[in-house]
Amino acid sequence: MILINGDRKQHIEVTDRGLQYGDGLFETIEVTDSTPVFLDLHLKRLQHGCQRLNITCPSLELLTSEARQVCQNTTHAVLKIIVTRGTGGRGYKPPEISNSTRILSLHPYPTYPTDFKLAGISAIFCKTRLGSNPALAGLKHLNRLEQILGRSEWNDESIQEGIMLDNQDYVIEGTMSNLFWIKDDQFFTPSLLQSGVCGIIRGIIMDQLSTRNSPVMTKRITQEELLSADEVFVCNSIIGIWPLTRLASTTFSIGPHTRQIQSWLQQLKTQG
Repeated sequence: MILINGDRKQHIEVTDRGLQYGDGLFETIEVTDSTPVFLDLHLKRLQHGCQRLNITCPSLELLTSEARQVCQNTTHAVLKIIVTRGTGGRGYKPPEISNSTRILSLHPYPTYPTDFKLAGISAIFCKTRLGSNPALAGLKHLNRLEQILGRSEWNDESIQEGIMLDNQDYVIEGTMSNLFWIKDDQFFTPSLLQSGVCGIIRGIIMDQLSTRNSPVMTKRITQEELLSADEVFVCNSIIGIWPLTRLASTTFSIGPHTRQIQSWLQQLKTQG
């Protein structure tokens, strides 16, 4: 099912700035038993992104209502919400008055093997670099060409993720995920002040650890430092948490910290 500005249809205006320039944002949300998981957090991030880009954000009440409508009678699926600046003429300058476009669509849930959560995954370092831009850092905007290029670097089915670095060779994130590592019982995640996406699950994990007096340190990290970690895992709103057991030629164990965080996340999803 697809809703575009509240109507059931499958076409947008060719002058929409989301199509013309990637001028918009999106959220990708797991749906379980007709319920979009962590919907409030996703909508708050969407609203924050719209404010940063000066895009008129649809009311959260309207988005919530339409999300629940799209997800009716769904056992397990993926809800995608896109908000663009709306239609506009040729040229980069945004129109002084614009009506945003909102698109809600439902998609099949990807069939990832259960072993990815239980036994871990393998990853490579991508050659494609993420550009640095504080004005866009953290946002889940529609311009995802860097991630597309990164994901196109492998076809090996034994590889499940690619770890991306910035143009100064600091580790930032996966092509579709955020990254955490544990060293000497201390939790770390890359700084996203210059590039990368501030994921919903990343934020939940940081909040959970903070309330348990185990704050996560954000820092700039090199490939060599990451490869010296005791535990590594990646996360996003669809996959949850995947332990990383091999990165390039380095292997990692799935430690107790990763398992504990997986358990916390599952409990939170069950509660709400």
